[in-house]
Amino acid sequence: MLSAFQDLRKIELHLHLEGAIPLPALWKLIRKYGGDPRVRAFEDLESMFEYTDFAHFIEIWGWKNRFLREYEDFSFIAEEVASDLRSQNVRYVEMFHSPGDYRRAGLGLTGITEAIRAGLARVPGIEVRLVTDLIRDHGPKNGMRQLEELKEIASELDVVGIGIGGSEHEFPPGPFAPVFERARMLGLRTTVHAGEACGPESVREALEALHPDRIGHAARAIEDPELVGQLAARRVPLELCVVSNVRTGVVGSFDRHPARAYYELGIPISINTDDPKLFGTSLAQEYGVLLEYLGFERDEVEQLIIDSVDCAWLPDDGKVALRRELGGDPP
Repeated sequence: MLSAFQDLRKIELHLHLEGAIPLPALWKLIRKYGGDPRVRAFEDLESMFEYTDFAHFIEIWGWKNRFLREYEDFSFIAEEVASDLRSQNVRYVEMFHSPGDYRRAGLGLTGITEAIRAGLARVPGIEVRLVTDLIRDHGPKNGMRQLEELKEIASELDVVGIGIGGSEHEFPPGPFAPVFERARMLGLRTTVHAGEACGPESVREALEALHPDRIGHAARAIEDPELVGQLAARRVPLELCVVSNVRTGVVGSFDRHPARAYYELGIPISINTDDPKLFGTSLAQEYGVLLEYLGFERDEVEQLIIDSVDCAWLPDDGKVALRRELGGDPP
């Protein structure tokens, strides 16, 4: 089934750079800085990425980030990730990066973003635009400070938007309303992780307080039919990450994921991997799950890929060109 999707040209709108590091590259960084008694050999790495719940996943996310300590590390992983995606025939990506996680190492937002862009520039054949994760755990004041720094570099380094990931179960979206308003004033697009570690009330709060261009995950919005009706009526694009939601325990099994329900209601959706190397997935595998567990047909998946271009943060002419590259006709 996977081979059926390997050759398809693909796009990804919800991908975290630090969660997409190929394991050999992560192992190289672990060896560079000195390892962990739990990871004595490369073969031990996969065992680190088994999660009891979402909070455990966040803990392991932080553990992995300890091995990113120099600007060159970000150029290195950016090149490795872009090369890996290109090998999967991914043509366009909007990629989160989380510079606030590395202040403890003395690294700044501008330096990290420049380093990432330098690494990406080494890999032709794939377009990657950056989305800065302001990390809700660090609070809205810090998010506002990062925005003010970001405005100086966004255009030059092709940072197209901002979002808030992190510990949704501890930090609700509402307090970030001024940050999102400021981002819009700066011409940046906005997204928010919601309905992942928390229920539909988090999605509703994000929708009403932040007015985002897209919502990431929203897996638990399905628990509130009235909210789902709003998402459909407003045509709010959702960045769905099926394997991620099952691996972190947000959804109990693949066949219980609401992707099909959202699709049938006409909600704009894209299918994404989130943190593919931490969840052992790829876009081809995500599409396979849609077929095997959620009742999609191959032609529906192919059309979904092309239609998800409408959710991308590209100018109209860029969307037309990308649709053609993916094998679809302009709308």
